[in-house]
Amino acid sequence: MTQPPPPPNQPPGPPPGGFGAPQDPPPGGFGAPTPPPQQQPSYGYPQQPPAQPQYGYQQPPTQPQYGYPQQPPTQPQYGYPPQQQYPQAPPPSGGKKLSAQMQIIIAAAVAVVLIIGGGIWYAASGDGEETNNTAGGSSGSSQGKGGNGLGGGGKEKAPDNPKSQLAFQLPQPKVPDLTDMSGSWITDKAFVKTGVDSVVGYDLDKGSPVWTLPLPGQVCGTSRHVTADNKTAILFEATKRVGPRFYQPCTEVGVIDLGTGKLVWSAAVTGGTAGDQKVRFSEVTLSGTTVAAGGTDGGAAFDLANGNPRWKPEANAQQCYDMGYGGGEGLVAARKCGEYGSQYVVIQNLNPLTGAPISQYKMPAGVEYASIVSTKPLVVAADVGDAAGDGSGISDFFSLDEKTGKLKVKIAADAERYAASCRSTKVEACGRVVVGNGRIYLPTEEHEGSTGEYGDETNEIVSFDLATGKPTPEKADAGDRYTLVPLRMDGGNIIAYKAPPYDKGGQVVSIDGGTMKQTTLLENPSDEPVRDAETSFSENGSEYRYAAGRLFISQTLVSKPRESSSTDDKKYLVVAFRVAG
Repeated sequence: MTQPPPPPNQPPGPPPGGFGAPQDPPPGGFGAPTPPPQQQPSYGYPQQPPAQPQYGYQQPPTQPQYGYPQQPPTQPQYGYPPQQQYPQAPPPSGGKKLSAQMQIIIAAAVAVVLIIGGGIWYAASGDGEETNNTAGGSSGSSQGKGGNGLGGGGKEKAPDNPKSQLAFQLPQPKVPDLTDMSGSWITDKAFVKTGVDSVVGYDLDKGSPVWTLPLPGQVCGTSRHVTADNKTAILFEATKRVGPRFYQPCTEVGVIDLGTGKLVWSAAVTGGTAGDQKVRFSEVTLSGTTVAAGGTDGGAAFDLANGNPRWKPEANAQQCYDMGYGGGEGLVAARKCGEYGSQYVVIQNLNPLTGAPISQYKMPAGVEYASIVSTKPLVVAADVGDAAGDGSGISDFFSLDEKTGKLKVKIAADAERYAASCRSTKVEACGRVVVGNGRIYLPTEEHEGSTGEYGDETNEIVSFDLATGKPTPEKADAGDRYTLVPLRMDGGNIIAYKAPPYDKGGQVVSIDGGTMKQTTLLENPSDEPVRDAETSFSENGSEYRYAAGRLFISQTLVSKPRESSSTDDKKYLVVAFRVAG
């Protein structure tokens, strides 16, 4: 193919020194060599001072599963699935809880420091007056509502009675080894979920299969984005897994129709460091009429309609390759370049039809991987110099101008304070963070609630302005013993899941993106059997999908059954709830 031109207005220059731990030698990428741009100044909003000791466990990422940070395409069905998250290492636990009096003294002192430093630390309000839950929607500007003109315009409406009932439960399939079953979507007629060498559409209310798409091998990647006519992209293996390794390379790219369960097309490419072998991919996304897949062999793109290649990995002098892409309203590549031991990462906003860079930004030294949180507005997350230290993959967010590639602002995300997370080796796999209304919304870590009693941990959802990097004054409180997890945007509103205490059912809420006031969309039963089914899913390793009064919780990883496991220890692939009315 014709090599794409280098990005505009980028001064040439040699790559900087190596960052972090040694990495595998990079394969070639598509396109003409891209001269590394001059590093932009990357310090916006100042680092906030350290917070008090946190309570509760660190909430790491998983797959499409909490909220998709990206902007979903407009579609007749109900949104696109949130990104998956993967379990990450919990933060070190620390010390005894402080007395109420001592906490007040410390909080007052910290507040003074933060005011002087220009930062804001949100303590739990503990009023518990508003209910917090999650739902999703597209990011971007919203219809005016509230004093600041933000929020509103969502499709998800509160029912007359948000009380829900269990719709169905699906048992986990038997697998010979640990199997990734990430990927789920909701249409107006089915809940679609990856299975063993298959993708299956289930009746929304009954859970019975309405269609099954058999595949030659296991699904090994899915896109969170869905077109207006229910098409999405997947990756799958060319043959079935066999022992003792139970592994096959992830080489096949395909588009499926979520309405009919048909495989529209499938394709594979060769090139780059893969040579005459098929290129291996690790993730796939969708933007407009382009399907793009990336990995350590480089990136390739295909025509959504017929699978014709638009570009594929090619050798280049800078040894650059596309690790992966962020999709949705735009198409953005995270590109790694340089010699082994001295590599650097470049973010390129691409023309989805040609792959030519529109703009690019060189990430600062100490960045080995980068994650695309949103393509429009363009927001990137990275762990600079492994500073996060908690496995979240995020030390800072970078708000970029997608037209010029210039840095607008860098927002520090203190790992002890905020609970967003990204799977660092994947480009489009962030969770617990969403973008809309010119803001980035993320949850705080759990901390002690208003009662000061054991088990009353809570948190908030807060936001930062993407133009200035400053925290906004509004916040949404989960209330004592609940924890808020943002899933996706719905117009100018945030759809969030409200993880429950041991004796309650979970909730889904819509949060106005301007006022942060909450509306309950769904509240699950607190009966013990139903509650046990809901809480059998780890928040860090499951997918949560909400649309039109229905909540689907599904596993992303299924293990081989243990011989010693009790028959009473039920394992579910999917648990579904729907508003009773």
